[in-house]
Amino acid sequence: MRVTIRAPRAGDEVAYAEAVRRSADHIGRWNPVEPDALPDLVERQGPALRTFLIVDRETGGLVGKVNVANIAMGRFCNGALGYDSFLPFAGTGRMTEGLRLVLDRCFAPQSEGGLGLHRLEINVQPDNDRSIALAKRLGFRHEGFTPRMLFLQGAWRDHERFALTAEEWPGAAAAEERG
Repeated sequence: MRVTIRAPRAGDEVAYAEAVRRSADHIGRWNPVEPDALPDLVERQGPALRTFLIVDRETGGLVGKVNVANIAMGRFCNGALGYDSFLPFAGTGRMTEGLRLVLDRCFAPQSEGGLGLHRLEINVQPDNDRSIALAKRLGFRHEGFTPRMLFLQGAWRDHERFALTAEEWPGAAAAEERG
């Protein structure tokens, strides 16, 4: 793996702001560009929201950010995955590698340091071809279309919905084989 994942922490603000500013044109079409949002994001971490930074092992640069939001446990054990990739790493496969690590963490039992989730969703605007390809590459299946789902860039935006369960995730099968 060329990347590792970790929770954001105090001290990441400058690197995060630089990565978001550098990537503004790349992510701004799909998501809000908020270079100064990391302190608030760190403050909001808890049972319903977990954020992971994907970090390049060689350079220490920020490859991307992944939010696991709307986490609901109990009988649901579900979360919604959202992500931004940062330049110059976009298109290098590092985001896919990092998301594989995040999915491993999401589906791992809480007793093993994971989130203990059973199901994850990704919602992507229909013309975001790269993000849809990433969801499919990770094994997410298309579940449907949600009109006017999120208010972004001044309008309600439609989204395609993808999902993956722990049983479908390759890391879950490998862990089961290990016993």
